[in-house]
Amino acid sequence: MKITIEISNYPLTDDYLPKITDFIDRCIASGITVKVNATSTHLQGDYDQVMDILQKEIKTSYERYGQMIFVIKVLKGELDLNYQH
Repeated sequence: MKITIEISNYPLTDDYLPKITDFIDRCIASGITVKVNATSTHLQGDYDQVMDILQKEIKTSYERYGQMIFVIKVLKGELDLNYQH
């Protein structure tokens, strides 16, 4: 089963951008489909693979950077990520 996850990451620190970028880079390196926009990141792929990666990378972020908030929306299926504004 395919899924699309929309995730936003809010590190509770002034120096937040490198922490967000690190999370996104790790997700990209995992091989799943990743699309970044101004307010969130979309992860797509097989349900089990995406959820395993998400669990691992959230934990890694907490271990490296401490407190941060993740807001996650999960959709069954593959959302069209090639939309135009």
